[in-house]
Amino acid sequence: MRKAVCTGSFDPVTVGHVDIFERAAKLVDELTVCIFVNRKKKYMFSLDDRLKFLRLATEHLPNVRADHFEGLVTDYMRSIGANVIVRGLRSTADFDHELREAQMLKRLEPSLETIFLLTAPEFLFINSSGVRELLSFNADISGLVPPRVEESIKISSGDGYGSTRYLG
Repeated sequence: MRKAVCTGSFDPVTVGHVDIFERAAKLVDELTVCIFVNRKKKYMFSLDDRLKFLRLATEHLPNVRADHFEGLVTDYMRSIGANVIVRGLRSTADFDHELREAQMLKRLEPSLETIFLLTAPEFLFINSSGVRELLSFNADISGLVPPRVEESIKISSGDGYGSTRYLG
């Protein structure tokens, strides 16, 4: 069984992320989309919210599950029996960063392989930080996050976007 992991903070998950998940899910038997907690990073959405959003965004993919972990990705992958990591690339800057990360992971776990998937052109401009910026101004995020995630954000914030609950 081919098991892969796609990691990120997913704060929040975007339609660009989902495109990568859908395409990666076709390449492996089981894909785990995993939120890795970075203690140095400040998040707009709680871990519970981000995990809920990931589950909503991937519920249509039968071989995809959402999880979270704090620690080394290699430790997590070993714990679930995965040896492939999937990373999405939007730009050459992403490639430079992800190449260094992949080489470090390979050093830590020689059996690990990294698959890079290019972001679809229509999603190149979408990223979580841009969505957070729009939310901080109570702006429309439709089409940037999956519809069920957008609904959940609206419900969670009470009277629409921009609730102070989410402002970082």
